[in-house]
Amino acid sequence: MSEQTQEPGRSAPRRVVVAGAGMAGVQTAAALREQGFTGTVTLIGAEPHQPYDRPPLSKAVLLGKAEDSAFDLDFEELGIELRLGCEVLGLRPGDHELDTEAGPVPYDALVIATGAEPVRLPGAEGVPGVHLLRTLDDAERLRPVLARQHDIVVVGAGWIGAEFATAAREAGCAVTVVEAGERPLAEALPAEVTAPMTAWYAEAGVTLRTHTRVERVEADAVVLDDGTRLPAGAVVVGIGARPATAWLAGSGVVLGERGEVVADRRLTTSVPDVYAVGDCASFPSGRYGERLLVHHWDNALQGPRTVAANIVGGPAGREPAVYDPVPYFWSEQFGRFVQYAGHHADADRTVWRGDPAGAAWSVCWLRESRLVALLAVGRPRDLAQGRRLIEAGTAMDAELLADPARPLKSATA
Repeated sequence: MSEQTQEPGRSAPRRVVVAGAGMAGVQTAAALREQGFTGTVTLIGAEPHQPYDRPPLSKAVLLGKAEDSAFDLDFEELGIELRLGCEVLGLRPGDHELDTEAGPVPYDALVIATGAEPVRLPGAEGVPGVHLLRTLDDAERLRPVLARQHDIVVVGAGWIGAEFATAAREAGCAVTVVEAGERPLAEALPAEVTAPMTAWYAEAGVTLRTHTRVERVEADAVVLDDGTRLPAGAVVVGIGARPATAWLAGSGVVLGERGEVVADRRLTTSVPDVYAVGDCASFPSGRYGERLLVHHWDNALQGPRTVAANIVGGPAGREPAVYDPVPYFWSEQFGRFVQYAGHHADADRTVWRGDPAGAAWSVCWLRESRLVALLAVGRPRDLAQGRRLIEAGTAMDAELLADPARPLKSATA
């Protein structure tokens, strides 16, 4: 696709509208101010709440250890106009207008940051006791369910399923996790890596049923495809998320096969003066040679700096900002801190550091001796050093790398 961005030396647009008030939207608005943008910035969010961070929802907020996770930003002081409880409905690029529930909003530059929405369990919509965990309202509805220590069935053994199961066990609930695949995290990690993670469920007192699909959900039970009936005071669905982009139909903004906005390396879209960032957008990675769609917090934190730089522009001769990060995410589950950096799809060698049956271990993926990805369980130093080595494209000595007592940064070739 062709690339378009703010021309260096040209005056920046006077009106920037950001559609979406999650991490990506909030950070875009803040980054515009940090980079000297003096025009109007309007942040539009579908939820009525003050913009908040999502990771604490499956931890502190869910367990009642925090009331919310609002961003520590003074929007008024930053001169950012908030329009909350206002859903976006459509986009008319020819008119430079965003359609919302409250009417059209004109823009000079628009940033699409509407994130992702959870995939719903077919046939379970409207059934009492079926929950998602994506928003603050979802967490607040689930908090009393945990407090009553219900029998809980979690559908999906991905990241969110594992994190919710962890919180539910901490609250004293009996938990069964039902997974259609053959193992947890089947779409995220290779089988050899997820094998030791499977044992974490039993250690935490969670029943894990793989190769199992939900046939139907009843008022107080989940019926599986083999006829088993699981008592359930509540059902929590965590079977994935998809970009929240249906509102862009007919706008001319090109969407990918996964429903995401197809952005270029500068995070601009197929439509002039429209950018996309965060969970709703894919981008071409020069580092990994393929288009990436990253549904994780760090992507929503880092991408806005690129968007803001390309909206603001800069002095004549300055190259436009390009987005090519090392993807990073983390998860807290079953008493373990799990971190991942990079992208392992094209790796040609896997190197283990430590015993996966133990409390702390790492997995490194190499391609032609260069470190391209790393998973660290309870080894944050490996992650920190590995992320820098991935960014630098450093060649590694596999034999040295396999020694868990050796600092990862000293295992270079």
